[in-house]
Amino acid sequence: MKARNRKSLRGLMFTGLLVAILFLNGCSYEELACEVRDYLQLNNEEQVLLKDEDSGAVSARELEDVEQAPAEAVDGLKEEQTQAFHYNRLSEPEQKLYGEILYILQEHLEDIQISTTDSGEVEKVFQCVLNDHPEIFYVEGYTLTRYALGEELKMMTLSGTYSMTPETIEAKKQLIDSYVNQCFASLPTGEGSQYAIARYVYEYLIENTEYDAGAPDNQNICSVFITHRSVCQGYAKATQYLLQKAGIEATLIMGTVQNGEGHAWNLVKLDGENYFMDTTWGDASYQMTEGSVQNAGSLPPINYDYLCVTTGQLSKTHTIEEVVPVPVCTAMTDNYYVREGLYFTELSKDRITDVFARAYERQSSYVTLKCSSREVYEEIRRFLIEEQGIFEFLNPDTGTVSYAENVEQLDLSFWL
Repeated sequence: MKARNRKSLRGLMFTGLLVAILFLNGCSYEELACEVRDYLQLNNEEQVLLKDEDSGAVSARELEDVEQAPAEAVDGLKEEQTQAFHYNRLSEPEQKLYGEILYILQEHLEDIQISTTDSGEVEKVFQCVLNDHPEIFYVEGYTLTRYALGEELKMMTLSGTYSMTPETIEAKKQLIDSYVNQCFASLPTGEGSQYAIARYVYEYLIENTEYDAGAPDNQNICSVFITHRSVCQGYAKATQYLLQKAGIEATLIMGTVQNGEGHAWNLVKLDGENYFMDTTWGDASYQMTEGSVQNAGSLPPINYDYLCVTTGQLSKTHTIEEVVPVPVCTAMTDNYYVREGLYFTELSKDRITDVFARAYERQSSYVTLKCSSREVYEEIRRFLIEEQGIFEFLNPDTGTVSYAENVEQLDLSFWL
């Protein structure tokens, strides 16, 4: 019997190796479609704006008639950005531009004068607006029109590039509201529930979304909330949208993963501390697609390695591309493994006994143990696997056990 157990353990080592390499792949996100055009040029001598040689002229004084975003509306939007991560890390002129762009996009407008003539500043602030506002799901980019007096750039107007008509937007908003209402029907409530809400949203999205690179609208929340199929940016924006609706500060973070592909995830604030969340990498359907694993049963259905993690943990696999400065996350209080009693700083048979007892009581299908260091990981691995100590914690009639190792994340998972 002992030899058979040992053989079964060794036979599943390959599964462990698969889990360890699954997280080397990313999912690409699309760049914004941005255009800058020299639409009108002002002739110095004649003091007129010329579209081209054949189209005639427009009086320079008519520049004053170009539509602007109402100052009162822009100021009102700025006052509402108290929890907008990117907005609050911009300079005062950039915040004004942020308000103008937000107004233009919310109102579905075109050719509205903005308060800068710096196209680089527009690119930065436009990205900040979209990173803070997942509800703007109908914008693919923008077009700038530059007005010049000779060599001097006098002003610019901005038009949103819209992928949907206002009527389609309203119809999709109703479908999104229906999804949110259903999701929030079981949302945890009460004091100190921010971690519980974050975990609930993480699990709910994973359980109700399939990773699909070919999904329509996969760069926005519609793919998750309406068709239930998406890629990283859809997952991340949906996570952000739900957390914001629940009163939790959350924003979109973009960067790359180990193979250099673009990726998107979230920065969230729980009980005053910052953490990273990556719902995409928590989904086994993503792991299956990107890792080319044939058997879904060989992986835990939810990977909690990316629920409320530190910068140190995230940087093992992710690299942030900052639009504005991103804080270093060091808190562990609301890390999933810490909160659930699955985080080990030393080998403790009593704690392992408690973990497995609770798992059996909840009728869980697997248990994952997270270790604080490589030394602790090797010690626990040696005891549970090489010395077959795992059988001390399983049901008495268990003769074999399936398990997976993730050395990079210092995880050991066992199926019950």
